[in-house]
Amino acid sequence: MTYRLEPVLKREEIEGRIIELGKKLSADYEGKELVLVCVLRGSAYFTVDLSRQLTIPFALDFIAISNYSHDTDPLGIVKITKDLDTSISGKEVLIVEDIVDTGLTLNYLLRNIKTRHPAGLRVCTLLNVPSRRIVDVPVDYQGFELPNVFAVGYGLDYHEKYRNLLDIYSLIEE
Repeated sequence: MTYRLEPVLKREEIEGRIIELGKKLSADYEGKELVLVCVLRGSAYFTVDLSRQLTIPFALDFIAISNYSHDTDPLGIVKITKDLDTSISGKEVLIVEDIVDTGLTLNYLLRNIKTRHPAGLRVCTLLNVPSRRIVDVPVDYQGFELPNVFAVGYGLDYHEKYRNLLDIYSLIEE
């Protein structure tokens, strides 16, 4: 099976939007104890670039989630494979995602994080694909809204490939 890449977002567009998000987040979280929670692995690139645009103090932590699909359960099973290292109790938490599509994984993560009693909990995603939503989840900050495409590049992968691309592409099966 072969694939072709069709450009969706150029690096310059991504950089410009991240600068805007950094300004907005810096204003919204001024004077608050902020913890960025990077959802590994896809959002690593976005989180690093976004964090460099913040003009306020913040802590950074990481969480990794696996979604295991099964023939008997098309929605799959979500499992935390790397948990946070620090307490988020009483702190403002911003989950940083690469993409929110079905909402299933994010819904699980939000429910889990809420049990840890943060002062506030919001979501920032680079890509939002509401047309694929199965579960309604909040997206407080978004980089771009995309149609129903399979996006790769800038951290997003297909079987661990394409993460390193500077632009975002639609992966199309030929």
